[in-house]
Amino acid sequence: MSVQTVSSRAIVDSPNSTTTRHELLFLNYFRLAQALVYVGLAFTPTGMGWPHLDNSDLARLVAAGYLLFALAVVSITHLTKSLGWLGILGTLLVDIVAAVLAIAAMNEARIGIAMMLAVNLAAGALLLPLRLALFLAALATLGVLGRIVFSLPHTPSVDDRDFLESGLFGMAYFAIVVLCNVLGRQLRASEALAEQRSIDLVNLAQVNELIIRRMKTGVMLVDDANRIHQINESAWMLLGNPSSDQRDLGRVAPELSRRLYHWITSGKLDETATQLADGMPEVVPRFSRLAPNDDSLVLIFLDDTSLVSRRAEELTLGSLGRLSASIAHEIRNPLAAIRYSAQLLAESHEMSATDLRMVEIINNHCSRLNDIIENILQLSRRERSRPETLSLGDWAHGFVDEYKQGNDIGNDSLRVIDNSAQPVIAVADSQQLHQVVWNLVQNALRYGRMPGEPARVLVVVRHGEHGVPILEVIDRGPGIAPKVAAQIFEPFYTTHEYGTGLGLYLARQMAEANQAALEYVRVAGGGSCFRLVLTPPVRIEPAV
Repeated sequence: MSVQTVSSRAIVDSPNSTTTRHELLFLNYFRLAQALVYVGLAFTPTGMGWPHLDNSDLARLVAAGYLLFALAVVSITHLTKSLGWLGILGTLLVDIVAAVLAIAAMNEARIGIAMMLAVNLAAGALLLPLRLALFLAALATLGVLGRIVFSLPHTPSVDDRDFLESGLFGMAYFAIVVLCNVLGRQLRASEALAEQRSIDLVNLAQVNELIIRRMKTGVMLVDDANRIHQINESAWMLLGNPSSDQRDLGRVAPELSRRLYHWITSGKLDETATQLADGMPEVVPRFSRLAPNDDSLVLIFLDDTSLVSRRAEELTLGSLGRLSASIAHEIRNPLAAIRYSAQLLAESHEMSATDLRMVEIINNHCSRLNDIIENILQLSRRERSRPETLSLGDWAHGFVDEYKQGNDIGNDSLRVIDNSAQPVIAVADSQQLHQVVWNLVQNALRYGRMPGEPARVLVVVRHGEHGVPILEVIDRGPGIAPKVAAQIFEPFYTTHEYGTGLGLYLARQMAEANQAALEYVRVAGGGSCFRLVLTPPVRIEPAV
């Protein structure tokens, strides 16, 4: 990353520069103090004898006018926050003219007035480009020298010391201007670099927070009072989705609190797997101090043991999928020939009722076998997700309308419920989300009905804990037995005689590919709920 040097002019034009603001305020208040000094010198009682006023009327006029000018500049700066480089240039020109006139009217105080003018020029060099600062130094030098030249006919006492003195002040003006301008440029470059570094640090902190929040490993920060300070989404889910106001680890996860205390007191880690909440996978907790020999803050990592077995299962299924896909391609051609032959037999007018029934059985089993082949091929050629930002409410209404147009649901009902005050926004692959919800709705309409009654299926869109987007497919059927519910997401597990056991497995696989979680939840009073917890959008904004 490269940082370009910022010019003084660009800085002055920006009213938000803190450094420039402070420099400008210093110059304005110094000008006000300078004007008060002029007033004190010009209106000194005559009895004091110093300084001697060469022209009392001019001295008092310059002092009074310069004081009014200084007050006006201070007021304008407070109202407008910035004068701009033209405004600063104009005020410094007035400073030079006032100083030259004050020296002419109060010659005995010329050294002090000339030294105060050097401060004005130094501040101007910090605020203005080098050329303009040198121009002001040249004007100040000419003014100091010109005052001596014009006073020669009227002041015979002027000697070479006055010229030398004025020349030395001129050299000092140029040296101060160059030095302050160089220092000002370096100061602004350092300020720009520091600001860029602060922005980078803020962005890095946000990225780190996003990474930790999206980690599959649960992460928690717990203090010495057993209170949870921070928790990521994975840990929150592994703890059973506790409410946001529950921060006591002893109440949220007593077993985890016991293991933490055992680790702190004995230094030994219990590496056996444990279940922290009903329906959640087993985890192996690990603990780490933020600082050596300091138990005030402890990081807790929750390693999901199901992830290891799931990775092994994915490797096995990947190999099985490739093998099954090659076999499925070989089966399709003879299967199509069998189905076509059965259709031709069904068109014969000489077929008996028994033979027609046999042909119907052949067609049914051909359809079932074709569904199995399609699921296997879909498993083997699943594409990588392409996430996009979706409004779940609008998406759900569009899905239901499309489903009703493409499928005759008869007396069954399928509708969307979205009562959220704010739009529910999620990040997911629209096509894969469509496949997941289509599978869930198809199962709900097929199995989620009471005997002799039409199916009633709801697609619910809402916000969950911490504002996460949730989409639920709910039916009012008999529900799923607990023993069966524990296995419904396993591949090739089915309770239906014509099921393939791959539908819900594929749905969960596609949900996880979109950083989402698909789970089964029993419904009070009967029925089933398949809950899809999606990923909310994350915005990373640069610090201002």
